[in-house]
Amino acid sequence: MASGISHQLSTSLPAWLRALYPFEPRAHTTPRGARMSYLDEGPRDTTEAVLMLHGNPTWSFFYRDLIRDLAPAHRCIAPDHIGMGLSEKPENYPYTLATRIADIEALVDALGLTRIHLVVHDWGGAIGFGLATRRPGLVGRIAIMNTAAFPDTHIPGRIALCRGGRLGKFIVRGLNGFAGPATWMAMHRRRLTRDEKRGYLYPYRSWANRVAVHQFVRDIPLEIDHPSRPVLEDIEEKLPLLAGPEHPKLLIWGKRDFCFNKHFLKRWRKIYPDALIVRFKDAGHYLLDDGGEEVRVRIATFLKTPQA
Repeated sequence: MASGISHQLSTSLPAWLRALYPFEPRAHTTPRGARMSYLDEGPRDTTEAVLMLHGNPTWSFFYRDLIRDLAPAHRCIAPDHIGMGLSEKPENYPYTLATRIADIEALVDALGLTRIHLVVHDWGGAIGFGLATRRPGLVGRIAIMNTAAFPDTHIPGRIALCRGGRLGKFIVRGLNGFAGPATWMAMHRRRLTRDEKRGYLYPYRSWANRVAVHQFVRDIPLEIDHPSRPVLEDIEEKLPLLAGPEHPKLLIWGKRDFCFNKHFLKRWRKIYPDALIVRFKDAGHYLLDDGGEEVRVRIATFLKTPQA
């Protein structure tokens, strides 16, 4: 077995969660020694896979229904970033964009993948494009949902509040004031069911378990001298490496997103004018939940279409 990879992760999930998330998480040890939980579903006798990268404050649970749709024909890899989901949540870890990119790259290499198709959302965009711009020959198709991979100053005031000092830390870690409100703020077309909401919040039930939720917010590089700013600027500079027909792209967008709004979609359109664009006028940030089967069918069709 490849270095860094272990067998199925030893974890006991409640029956109500397994009903929604009927997978067997596996474990990978990152280069910095933390245990990463990830899903590896579908045919494993191939080195080509769909790599699904979540953001904050979600986890691989976000991709549960898309995995069910794709796994009969596609190998699906869906990791939980360190500090998120079922992964280890160390208090002291370099929770930075550069580290997160390196963690995912190490997982891809440990699995021996030679071709990946990206599906990215929220912070998964910066992380996924960080990997893709570093190794464009590895990447095929890219499905982009409500995300960014470039510096920007547009940020809702409520998120900016969560970045700041002791108050932000207390809001996010003490009151669960980021992951909690997201379960209703990120929806528009419908409400999450009780168990769907519990599923999103399951990994973040204590101060200690919310460490990375807070660190993700702090890592938004708004300031010029922010440590992650050069990393994100480098990704933006290299985005043209992924232009052209050898990297087909789908921009699939929930127009009722309170954070990644039409401003970000316009920026993506300028970067990749040849991308296929599908808008859902009444769907919010949690697009796979709010848009449901309509969104999943669009992504599945995009991934299954033969490349020219």
